[in-house]
Amino acid sequence: MKDPIKVLIVEDSPVALNILQRMLKTTTEIEVVGTATNGIDALDLIPKLNPTVICTDYHMPKMDGLQLIKEVMKRFPRPILVISVSVHTTDSENIFNLISAGALDVFPKPKGGLGINFDALSSDLIQKIKILSGIVAFSKHIHPPIHLPVTKAAVETVATKPDTSIVVIGASTGGPQAFEAILPNLPDNFPVPIVCIQHISDGFITGLVDWLNFHCKINVTLARLGEKPMPGTAYFAPDGVHLTINKSGRFSFSHAEPFMGHRPSVNVTMSSVAQYYKNSAIGILLTGMGIDGADGLLDIYNQGGLTIAQDETSSIVFGMPKRAIEIGAAKSVFALENISDMLIKCVVKQ
Repeated sequence: MKDPIKVLIVEDSPVALNILQRMLKTTTEIEVVGTATNGIDALDLIPKLNPTVICTDYHMPKMDGLQLIKEVMKRFPRPILVISVSVHTTDSENIFNLISAGALDVFPKPKGGLGINFDALSSDLIQKIKILSGIVAFSKHIHPPIHLPVTKAAVETVATKPDTSIVVIGASTGGPQAFEAILPNLPDNFPVPIVCIQHISDGFITGLVDWLNFHCKINVTLARLGEKPMPGTAYFAPDGVHLTINKSGRFSFSHAEPFMGHRPSVNVTMSSVAQYYKNSAIGILLTGMGIDGADGLLDIYNQGGLTIAQDETSSIVFGMPKRAIEIGAAKSVFALENISDMLIKCVVKQ
């Protein structure tokens, strides 16, 4: 049997702390190795307990959850789950500030307290912790991007690239941080549309879009049915539908079955883009668990489009880009920090 996942809980409410401990005791796969009531005490415990995952509240005395996350990512990087009443779908600024600091996921406490729907909440919490326990958290979250020189081979790839009409980007776990590293670096005159697919819990995509739009020079919005993709805009697929391009070059929504549990699916969108835009598309597959997007990226590659996968070192989870590389779908592999520069070289006329 595998060793249990070691969890440190940081929570200032005795009632909430007790309920969280009871929830995690319903499985033998998780062991609560320690608790703290604020960020300062938690930082003292981390090197002693070496937890696999940290579960922290947001609002706490002495040092709140946001500051704790920043300090953890500087000193002891590891997966962090924020459990708070301040991370519901209406709290987009809180959520994505926490994710930008290095948290990997959030778990909203029910407004009436954690005691509501105990069994269902316990199952959801345990599943999130199990997923996070397999992720390597990097201290890179707290450092400014390092822009490495673009290789000669990459420049030659760009030189032979046909004129670009559209960029399509897919991501899953770690995607919000990855999009934050790419989209804000693009100029407001970026001359083609960008179509984005992010696997995210229902209800959170609008908050992600609003957060990115605040930080970007280009416009970031949700795709609307029947809309034609326009230059200088990044369009995200809405909740619960596959986003495609119809024969008129406009957005269409499909309620077809999810692909490996995902709707929207990166595969569906990329394949649709490949079919309509042929060799004038650029496809990019970012960090994510699973294999969604690899076949769609291959479709773009087979049409003659430029295809890029994020490299292993900069990926929080190397599942999706790894699969794309394995099947020969990625013409180039880049560190996350260099993808925006590469896009500008490919698309913006110098």
